[in-house]
Amino acid sequence: MPNRYEEALNRIAEKIRRTAETAVEAGIIPYKSAGGQWITSPYDGNSWWTGGFWPGMMWQLYTWTGDVFFLDEARRAEKLLTDEFRTFRRLNHDVGFMYLLSCGADAKLTGDEQAETDLLHAASLLMGRFNPAGFIRAWNEPDRVGYAIIDCMMNLTLLYRASRDTGDPRFRRVAAIHADTTLREFLRENGSVSHIIEFDPETGNRVQEHPGQGYGPGSQWSRGQAWGLYGFALAYSHLRNEKYLEAAERIAANFTAHIREDGLTDCDFCQPAGEERIDNIAGAIAACGLQKLAALTGNESWKNQARRLVDGLLDNCADWGGEHCGILTRCTASYHDDGAGRHTNILYGDYFLTEALMKLCGRDPELWS
Repeated sequence: MPNRYEEALNRIAEKIRRTAETAVEAGIIPYKSAGGQWITSPYDGNSWWTGGFWPGMMWQLYTWTGDVFFLDEARRAEKLLTDEFRTFRRLNHDVGFMYLLSCGADAKLTGDEQAETDLLHAASLLMGRFNPAGFIRAWNEPDRVGYAIIDCMMNLTLLYRASRDTGDPRFRRVAAIHADTTLREFLRENGSVSHIIEFDPETGNRVQEHPGQGYGPGSQWSRGQAWGLYGFALAYSHLRNEKYLEAAERIAANFTAHIREDGLTDCDFCQPAGEERIDNIAGAIAACGLQKLAALTGNESWKNQARRLVDGLLDNCADWGGEHCGILTRCTASYHDDGAGRHTNILYGDYFLTEALMKLCGRDPELWS
């Protein structure tokens, strides 16, 4: 008889297999769902940073079920994403999220040569964003030329992969330089991390911290903490430098100290007391990062904390009915509403919940490796 995590994966596969048909008919890459419909990205069309999570979820479910529908749907979205190479100017540091979980997954799981070529194309675009002053530039606007963000710790995996696949150490070396800058400038004494640090683009000197998607300056945007936790765990996995593992454990200790009694995650760990603003995406990401940390260290307490988060999500925020096309509810894109969604289903929450469950069931295809 399936355990609760296997049963949850079966229910996810069943529901997404059914609702994905509407995305196919609409010709979109889903970003979130509301009113029983999948909705595309709020900005930048298919160049929006979350596009890779839909095909990534399809690859996870294909691995779980063997249903070729998920393979075909992953490749449909992959084609939409590779078409975005020609737009170029709307792509940014998040080509890691976009192409590692689409082309990278395809190349890893099927050996497709074109997918591997497209993966290396994306890695070259990310390399092109490297400022020799010591960081990878996040966004494209002229007034943010010196901005770097904690999210990029996840995007670095694209560079580790490119060095491994080509034998060229330049990609890995740039990733290490950026990771070192992040370790020095983002990680605080209490184990929390900043979301955005602005650097002087000429010298690399720190200019200031920006609150970004968090509550305010110096606060702890929970999804940023999760990116840091998982990102530094991946950095250690690929680069084998103990300082990255130590950073991941410090962030993990801080994150787990803030998990709510119901297993859910506040949008910002410094938000006003009594304010009900949840971001379950953060909890799902952290559940993945904590399991990676457990695998790297042999410390089962990290996996127990991951189970605590997953159980909270399944017990309180899994929609198995028809209100949403997706699964995970009470997801919030930004503490101060930026129009990208608050307390709703957002697709990359579903992706990370699925990945966390796949890890718990011993079936994760390790798309970040």
